[in-house]
Amino acid sequence: MENWITSFMEQYGYFGIFLMIAFENVFPPIPSEVILTFGGFMTTNSDLTVPGVIIAATLGSVVGAIILYGIGRILSVERMEAIVDKWGHILRVKKQDIHKADAWFDKYGPWTVLFCRMVPLIRSLISIPAGMSGMKFWVFLVFTTIGTLIWNIFLVSVGAALGENWENVLAYMDVYSEITYAVIAVVVIIFVIYWIRKSRKAS
Repeated sequence: MENWITSFMEQYGYFGIFLMIAFENVFPPIPSEVILTFGGFMTTNSDLTVPGVIIAATLGSVVGAIILYGIGRILSVERMEAIVDKWGHILRVKKQDIHKADAWFDKYGPWTVLFCRMVPLIRSLISIPAGMSGMKFWVFLVFTTIGTLIWNIFLVSVGAALGENWENVLAYMDVYSEITYAVIAVVVIIFVIYWIRKSRKAS
C-alpha cells in the first residue's frame, strides 16, 4: 500500500496529497503518517513546498472530516434511541446512557475533537460522534482544523527534515499509536467496570 500511495503522490503532487488525505479520513486504514512524512520528503526533491503540502493535506483532512460529520448528523441521537428501543435489552444499553453520552460530548466535545485529531485512527472517527451530538458545524470546523494543522505541520516538517530517511519516523509513529491505543483501552475498561457496578447498584 505504501508504494501505491507514494507513487500516486509523486504523480499528482498537491492534488494527490489532497485526495490521499481526504480518503485517509473517510477510510482510516490508509496511514496518514506515510502520506504526510512522504509529502514532507517530496519538498526536498521537487517543486512542492512545506507550506503547500501542509495546506493541501489540511484541506483534504477537513473535507474528509466534514463527510464523517455529515454521516454523524444523519445517524443522530434520535436514530440511536430507535436502535436502543429495539436492541437495547440485548446490548444492555438504555436511552439514559445515550443522553448521558450526548450531554458529555456537548460539554467536552470541542476539546475532544481537537485532541483526537492528533491520535491515529481515532482522528478520523471522532467526526462521527461530533455530528451525532449535534455539535455546531462552525465549532466542529474550527477545532478539527486546529487539531489537523498541528498534526500535519509536525509530520510534514519531520518528513522534510529527515529527507530520504523519512521512513524512519514510521517506526516511532507505530510505537506512539500502540501506546495511545493501550491508554484508550485502559480508559474504556475502567469506564465499562464503573458502568457495570453502577448498573448493579441501581438494580
